[in-house]
Amino acid sequence: MVRINLLPHRELKRQRQKQAFFLMTGLSVVAGATLVLLVWSVLEGYIDNQQGRNKLVADENRRLDAQIKEIATLRQEIEALRARQKAVEDLQADRNEPVYLLDELTRQTPEGIYLRSIKQEDRKVTIAGWAASNERVSEFLRNLTNNGRYVVRPELIEIKLAGQSPDGIQRRLFDFSMNFYMKPSSELGASSAAAGAPGAPPKKG
Repeated sequence: MVRINLLPHRELKRQRQKQAFFLMTGLSVVAGATLVLLVWSVLEGYIDNQQGRNKLVADENRRLDAQIKEIATLRQEIEALRARQKAVEDLQADRNEPVYLLDELTRQTPEGIYLRSIKQEDRKVTIAGWAASNERVSEFLRNLTNNGRYVVRPELIEIKLAGQSPDGIQRRLFDFSMNFYMKPSSELGASSAAAGAPGAPPKKG
């Protein structure tokens, strides 16, 4: 009977299986390492690209911030110029205010009204005088209310029979006082320009 020894054949088969296993393991390791390197390269490129974008955005933000600061500075300068211009205009209007006031009283005071005092505190003006009758005072008040260019809110304070008439007037007069308010300085120039320069010839009382 012939006997065949299969041990060398089995040993060779096991060695081939080991070699195939190690080869597959090595290929898997190489493939995994290659994949990791590829992913890392892609991520690094993405990160570099994103950092470049972030830098571009940061640079643009700094440029916009500089422009905003420049605009804010220009606005402040413009506001300062406007404030100085308004101050000059108000000063000019304040200097002309007595002229406007006297012009208004000259235009609106009817015959039979004799003014003896004018007092101004800020925008409020108080006047006092004599009147030939109550009707003259009412007419004066209506003139200021309806036709006043530079005054607003005229109001009669008091009217009574005068205790003593002014020199040179024989008839009995009424003593009256009223107040009104001058328009704001910014409106005085506009009213004057619309109505013409003040300074019309005064009416004789």
